[in-house]
Amino acid sequence: MKMKLRTVILTLAAVAAMAACKSQFETLLSSNDVDAKYKAAMELFNNKKYLKAGQLFESMAILTDGTERDDTVRYYWALSNYRYKDFYTAESNLAKFIEKYPNSPFTEEARFLRLDCLYRATLRWELDQTPTRSCLAYITEYVTEYPSSGEHLDACLKMIDDLKERLDRKAFENARIYYKMEDYLAARVALRNVLKDNADNLYREDILYYTAMASYHYARLSVPAKQKERYLVFVDDYLNFVGEYPESKYRRELDAMNRRSQRALGRYDGVDEELELKAKDFERERKALEKNN
Repeated sequence: MKMKLRTVILTLAAVAAMAACKSQFETLLSSNDVDAKYKAAMELFNNKKYLKAGQLFESMAILTDGTERDDTVRYYWALSNYRYKDFYTAESNLAKFIEKYPNSPFTEEARFLRLDCLYRATLRWELDQTPTRSCLAYITEYVTEYPSSGEHLDACLKMIDDLKERLDRKAFENARIYYKMEDYLAARVALRNVLKDNADNLYREDILYYTAMASYHYARLSVPAKQKERYLVFVDDYLNFVGEYPESKYRRELDAMNRRSQRALGRYDGVDEELELKAKDFERERKALEKNN
């Protein structure tokens, strides 16, 4: 019985202590004592209590506005948001900080943290890439302005590579939709436009492959009177492809398509088992090749 009573007393004491601490924090939060608030906020921040630290820094912002301490308070307010992983709020506060204090000692770091927040807000390639383009522009601006940013430079370059890959994939897949729909003329035009807009697209090999395949199928499905000129278009696309990627995983399939085209043009009368292979046969072979490599 005594043990139970002791346990109850200790529990009540703990609850009372917690209530007292909470009351102390709330009292400080509504206080106008900048020095006390600043000291407590820094202690909370250093102890990784980022939510409460951010609340205190936020409550100080009005009090320190126009003072020497203001840039520190506003920076740590945003940094507390960032460390708490509230990246949306952090980005907003960092943007305001950078606009208000472009020459602060904290500005370079604040700009990096902001671009990291923007990067985290970007979407996978299947979704809207507007945030990706905005983030890429901001990172490029940062790298240009701080070319010797040390550890941040490597992080920025990795972000740039990732974001460009998403944009390139988006452009490629949007064009390839026409191929999947079997609208081969539209597919060829769309794929060529991707490279016209960005010749260095990371999916260039795939784009040239589907361009050639689209022109082949367009010729194959054409009326006889149009087939010759359209097979010749495929041959041009084929030669462009093998000129750039002679060792490509697509080479064997395109070689077979070229022989089929040459046969349709009356230039090839040999017997070749590859001419009877279907797309899925070549795809199966490519996957096996990739697995072995």
